[in-house]
Amino acid sequence: MPDWNKDIIEEFHEHGGEVGGPFASMPLLLLHHRGAKSGIERVNPVAYQRLDDDTVAIFASKGGAPTNPDWFHNLQANPHARAEIGTDTLDVVARVAEGEERDRIWERQKEQAPGFASYEQKTSRQIPVVILQRVRAGAKAVG
Repeated sequence: MPDWNKDIIEEFHEHGGEVGGPFASMPLLLLHHRGAKSGIERVNPVAYQRLDDDTVAIFASKGGAPTNPDWFHNLQANPHARAEIGTDTLDVVARVAEGEERDRIWERQKEQAPGFASYEQKTSRQIPVVILQRVRAGAKAVG
């Protein structure tokens, strides 16, 4: 794991889901996902946007790089994951938002965090918006 992510993850855990520095005003969650080929659990800090009590959106921006982040490919291969939000850990199922849903959430993210607009300008790919839907205990997961 790169030291950058390791440091953010440690700070997240030490401060109940809060981090400082360049991410002080950015809602971050820790995404636990399984490697598509390896099956090894990975953890990535990612920005999120709350959609409702059981649903958040995350953004496969990779800082405007020409390729999607590895976690995006891992979620496509295995959409069942966990998300740490603050001090809560939630079981989630991931799906890629499309069409009007994607556009609405993406536009709101650029308004709330203008850095995402610069990521969009740096790349020719459409940055995926991924919906994480909480799976409640006893509920049947879809996906």
